[in-house]
Amino acid sequence: MRKTAAILWVPIALTGTAAHAADPRPETLTAFHRYVTAAEAQWNDPVGPDQFLFIDRLPDSDRRSAYQQLQSGEVDIEEMYTEENHHPIPIPGGLVHHWVGIIFIPRGTLAEVNAVLHDYDHQADIYKSDVRQARLIERNGENSKIFEQFYSKSIVTVVLNVYFDVAEKTLGNARAESVSRSTRIVEVVDFGTPTEHERTDGKDYGYMWRLNSYWRLEEKDGGVYVQIESISLSRTVPLLLAWIVNPLTRSIPRDVLSRTLINTRKAVQTLQAPRP
Repeated sequence: MRKTAAILWVPIALTGTAAHAADPRPETLTAFHRYVTAAEAQWNDPVGPDQFLFIDRLPDSDRRSAYQQLQSGEVDIEEMYTEENHHPIPIPGGLVHHWVGIIFIPRGTLAEVNAVLHDYDHQADIYKSDVRQARLIERNGENSKIFEQFYSKSIVTVVLNVYFDVAEKTLGNARAESVSRSTRIVEVVDFGTPTEHERTDGKDYGYMWRLNSYWRLEEKDGGVYVQIESISLSRTVPLLLAWIVNPLTRSIPRDVLSRTLINTRKAVQTLQAPRP
């Protein structure tokens, strides 16, 4: 799952019409890590045998309905909010974008999903709306380092080079999970030209400062459930642009997440040999 563990970034390209943003302040990063720690603690405490996916923690009637909708082909996407001791976690100087989505791939297997997610040579084709390049830098057992170049075009066009540390884990015969954490994010200048290069003038716009992505796969019910959870950090939205940007900071990540899940399912289905 090393690869697309990453593509769920929130492309806040819309803030590019404002002034350049400095690197995140120490207190911004401290607050983001606090948010991430609280979110991860909630996912893992407790993780019972039947609570692997986020829909498993819903009330019984909602859980049954969610599974029925997924098995009928729908995608379930939710915006998430993590609190600490029942209080919001403030992020001074930054915005946290937290989303989760899940899809069902009928007749799919863990092996087929992993084959797609490790196919770095074809990531730009599989996820062509959002990924321009991808490659494995190094691998050491279940840990790896990867590179992906993300593309977003909204009010402005943004291209980011993002480097990740990824840790994978197989949980028995039917479950697997992956955690991807960005180690470096840098904007790309003159993309698509012979002079394309990473920005070095220290004038990044702060479209995305950090990105963590969490994949969970579970094979059951005659197929595979694929879940992606994403937590990213960007600069704050200038007040004068908030009325335009705020609605889009919700619709854009939802669209990216939906495309990622749907394109993963399509790629898996192309691998499947005809079955009776």
